[in-house]
Amino acid sequence: MLKPFYSHGKLLLTGEYAVLGGAKSLAIPCKKGQKLIVNDDDSEHLIWKSFDQNGLLWFEIKFKLPSLEIEETTDFKVGLRLKKILVFAKKRNSSFLNRGAQVEMYLEFDRKWGLGSSSTLISNIANWANINSYELLENSFGGSGYDLACAQASGPICFTRNMYNPEIENVSFNPPFSKQLFFVYLNKKQSSQKAIRTFEIDTLTKDFINKINKITEDIIECKSQEKFNFLLLKHESLLALLLNKTTVQKLYFKDFKGVVKSLGAWGGDFVLASGNDTTVEYFKDKGFRTIIPFEKMIHNKH
Repeated sequence: MLKPFYSHGKLLLTGEYAVLGGAKSLAIPCKKGQKLIVNDDDSEHLIWKSFDQNGLLWFEIKFKLPSLEIEETTDFKVGLRLKKILVFAKKRNSSFLNRGAQVEMYLEFDRKWGLGSSSTLISNIANWANINSYELLENSFGGSGYDLACAQASGPICFTRNMYNPEIENVSFNPPFSKQLFFVYLNKKQSSQKAIRTFEIDTLTKDFINKINKITEDIIECKSQEKFNFLLLKHESLLALLLNKTTVQKLYFKDFKGVVKSLGAWGGDFVLASGNDTTVEYFKDKGFRTIIPFEKMIHNKH
């Protein structure tokens, strides 16, 4: 019997880094995500195949059951990471993987984009194994968990970290100026896991978190692009001071008529550009080819 599972990709609009310390953060699930299809059988093996957004096989592995010993794989490093996740899932649910199975994973976005190839994997496996996805995340990749909340969300959410039981609030976020908002890929992948490891969470004061919370709340309620841009700049300035880094706009887009805000781990993946009708051409002229309008990126079924 075929069992399908699906999880959405993610983007964090406010609260990057601060979300780790319990800041209220605005996050959006993406239209594109990752699908997991399980076909149980009576063999003693788990055969796993992962396909990219073009339908091309990029990873394959064969496990011996129930030990989850790796018998064959195209990438041993990736295989060990997957084995660790599956071993923990089986530890939490002893009936998981008691039969053989053929598994296929289909990613809908480019693996380099940082939209959640890891989080959608964790979410799908947790749903398949019927275990707590946040606990599985904590024992594999680590992180705040907002990406797991996005994986199963029907639209934008406010996320507040609380270990295995975070606070998740459905919010309405579709500003009247949404046609002037774009997500731009910076042509380089940033490791969220590395950013989390190197970030000193003790630098997050209560005052700092309160300031981020207020910006998040104001952005959700914002109806004016001018005020929205002011809030984005305020958020960027706060994070720049905290991280002792230069904002992405000052580094690369000083002449942009609008505001460019980093998303997630600073230094790569996507940025949010709040601009106008010339925004797409501006970024194309700068050599950036992946420019996705707000309405084509965001999954919003609330």
